[in-house]
Amino acid sequence: MAKFLLKKIGWLFTLFLTTTSIAFSATEVEGMRVWSATEKTRLVFDLNTTAEYRMFALTQPDRVVIDIADTYLKRPLPQNDFDNGLVYGVRSDRKNNGILRIVLDLNQAATYSSYLLKPYKNLGYRLVVDLSQTGYKKVITQPKTLKASTTIQPILIAIDAGHGGEDPGAIGIKGSREKDIVLAIAKKLAQLVAKEPGMEPIMIRNSDYYVGLYDRIKKARQAKANLFISIHADAFLHPRAQGASVFTLSDQGASSAAARYLAQKENESDLIGGVQIKGKDNSVAQILLDLSQTSARQASLKAASDILRQLQKVGAVHNTTVQHAGFAVLKSPDIPSLLVETAFISNPTEERKLNNPNQQSQIAQAVMNGIRAYFYHNPLPKTLLVQRQHVIAPGDTLSGLAQRYEVSLNELRLANGIKGDFINRGDTLLIP
Repeated sequence: MAKFLLKKIGWLFTLFLTTTSIAFSATEVEGMRVWSATEKTRLVFDLNTTAEYRMFALTQPDRVVIDIADTYLKRPLPQNDFDNGLVYGVRSDRKNNGILRIVLDLNQAATYSSYLLKPYKNLGYRLVVDLSQTGYKKVITQPKTLKASTTIQPILIAIDAGHGGEDPGAIGIKGSREKDIVLAIAKKLAQLVAKEPGMEPIMIRNSDYYVGLYDRIKKARQAKANLFISIHADAFLHPRAQGASVFTLSDQGASSAAARYLAQKENESDLIGGVQIKGKDNSVAQILLDLSQTSARQASLKAASDILRQLQKVGAVHNTTVQHAGFAVLKSPDIPSLLVETAFISNPTEERKLNNPNQQSQIAQAVMNGIRAYFYHNPLPKTLLVQRQHVIAPGDTLSGLAQRYEVSLNELRLANGIKGDFINRGDTLLIP
């Protein structure tokens, strides 16, 4: 009898060790975070280790299913993180074979992509699931003509609000998040561009979700943008740093230690925001490699200079000249691209100002004035601005021309960089 008990105890101990090792080897879903928008929703599942999984879509009703092998939930998945996005609910069930099934209930059919991310800084293993509204990419179309009877094309301004979603960007002392502030400024700028005759805005992101650095470039190129502006409000090593800066791309070293520091921080966004770096397609690889076109860089510098001059009128600037650094988001070979650091969110005074809607509007207006000045002095073929020119003839006066073309004197001065009323015979005026 004692021998039998010993055998039974030994068997139970072996079973305990086996089941315990299985439990400890299983993957654990520690939590789920959601960033929801009308056209795109991102879900991030925090894991304690890597995992094997599969995904598939079902219809009637629309849903996406995620099966994760040998996995269990640490706690129930949140049910209140969906804000009028593609997903309205999430369900889960652990099967007898150890598979954790997560079902995403959708408001409409959606395409999906997913990938696993390794730990980075304070972030652990992550399973990232991106859902996109079916047909969303059709929003990016060929530029429409301003008038059906002409070939005049609008000037397309790609407006990129930095960070988003899982990547909050820099955090101010009062807890302000860079991603929220720059999105507010970007939306105000888009409204101004939309009102500008001959121009149209392209928003790289419209809400709180992350877009990969090279996907931002790709989206602007697909839309055939004429100018790419990335808006930020970064932090520095000490809270005394202040003022706006404007950057263009440099592949031969940064123009200052601050520029190098900021570029390094911004280029880490994909690791924080959750982007699969490997396996980019050939079109993106070409973007990364084909940096030989100098005309885009020269245009970038001109546009950046015009915007910096306008920013100086609404507040302090950190540098009075355009700075250069290796920002990944500026590496488009054929679109003039620049990055605006609107202010330092790490500076308590500037953090307070950046949260003020009036200050946001002033920044957006300054950038708009710079955009206008650049394209007035560098009009593109087949656009409205190139059609609106006047060669000054004998007897012409600035006030008379303003009346003839039904524009204000101030608009005429601003478009041509004129401070007074003096004009020279034979010069060409740009008519706003």
